[in-house]
Amino acid sequence: MSQTKPIRFNAFAMHSPVHQSPGLWRHPDDQSLAYNTLAYWVDLAKTLERGLVDALFIADSLEFNDVHGGNSDAALRHAAQVPKNDPIVSISAMAYATRHLGFGVTSNANNEPPYAFARRMSTLDHLTGGRIGWNIVTGYARSSARALGNARVIAHDERYDIADEYMEVVYKLWEGSWQDGAVVRDRQSGVFAAPDKVRRVVHQGRYFSTEGIHLTEPSPQRTPLLFQAGSSSRGKAFAGKHAECVYLSGPSTTVLAPVVASTRAEAVRAGRRAQDILFFAMATIITGRTDAEAREKLSDYEQYISTDAALTVFSGWTGIDFSTLDPDEPIRHLTIENGIRSALENFTTGDPDRVWTVRELARHNAIGGRGPVFVGSPATVVDQLEKWVAATDIDGFNLSYAITPKAYEDFADLIVPELQRRGRYKHAYEAGTLREKLFAGAGSLLPERHPAARYRQLA
Repeated sequence: MSQTKPIRFNAFAMHSPVHQSPGLWRHPDDQSLAYNTLAYWVDLAKTLERGLVDALFIADSLEFNDVHGGNSDAALRHAAQVPKNDPIVSISAMAYATRHLGFGVTSNANNEPPYAFARRMSTLDHLTGGRIGWNIVTGYARSSARALGNARVIAHDERYDIADEYMEVVYKLWEGSWQDGAVVRDRQSGVFAAPDKVRRVVHQGRYFSTEGIHLTEPSPQRTPLLFQAGSSSRGKAFAGKHAECVYLSGPSTTVLAPVVASTRAEAVRAGRRAQDILFFAMATIITGRTDAEAREKLSDYEQYISTDAALTVFSGWTGIDFSTLDPDEPIRHLTIENGIRSALENFTTGDPDRVWTVRELARHNAIGGRGPVFVGSPATVVDQLEKWVAATDIDGFNLSYAITPKAYEDFADLIVPELQRRGRYKHAYEAGTLREKLFAGAGSLLPERHPAARYRQLA
């Protein structure tokens, strides 16, 4: 692994007053309460593009946190990821206000028929000029299952079986319905598209059935850039087969390094290359002109944290009601039936040298969520970023925030110049689609070794 490879960055956000720093919405400099205005998101997009950030990675789900205390009272009291708006609606406006910033949309492969979803993503890929990505998730929460009229949460591995077939359907639509050259747009002849070059997709599977042509002409990337975040054994196999970018979260390099290595190995087993996947670890940066200034910021932010809100969010992730546990109780013995398994494993079996109590877990997750918090001057922070990249073989970071948009302004103004000085960060965006920007020398389409490419032959 090169010790001077570029370090990439996405911004990590949610259309909610609270994402990964519960309680910090109360800080006088935080603008999270403007989450339901278009101006907030457009201004944020402009700030991120000024910092040459690769993409705005937007978390989303249809769940609401009702595990902590056995109801949703704590979530509503603290705005702990509820309310939560549909992020897709804001992307066109952000794309119109920027030229290069990418957008990673989270959507659950168990929630919506693939035919309708494929059209929505193709539309976004057209309107953004090929800057759209999809974070593929499979769901885990009882609250969203009940809200959608399902009697139970589907078992973990079966959710990935469903997602595998979902991918097959959308690949057929994106890659196999319209041939290259199908769109003629000939004003003289009056022919827009050649009917013999547009194929009707027929799919009859275990979980999905569809018949029809893809409703949009081929978009710049055809298949959007594919993100994924699974780090269970089944999740890593899914990522090795499908993902171009993997989002990780964990409190230490000890937790993350094995996940990166084993997922790269899964990619090779799937007939791809180990470096076909870029890994982004969640992290939060609190910086200032000096180390002392950064520590003062952290001390200020800590006055606003809410450990109860942090445990409310963590209870939702894991399905474990942490309100029933002694704050000084070690959590190593806890297990998950349905939830984000890695969320708990990162603080239990993932690091055999560290035993976390409930209180320590709450404090750690109160600013920035499950990832590390890098505090210091630009030089100090970049030292830490470089150490994490070297120790884990990740390619970059999904930047959470303590307060917004200040965290991203500080990144653009303070961290970016230091990264550039060390030769670890770009001075300008690459041309082309999001896929072309992230993978040097790649085209706008998925490479031939990706499983989606075989569906091009159907066309």
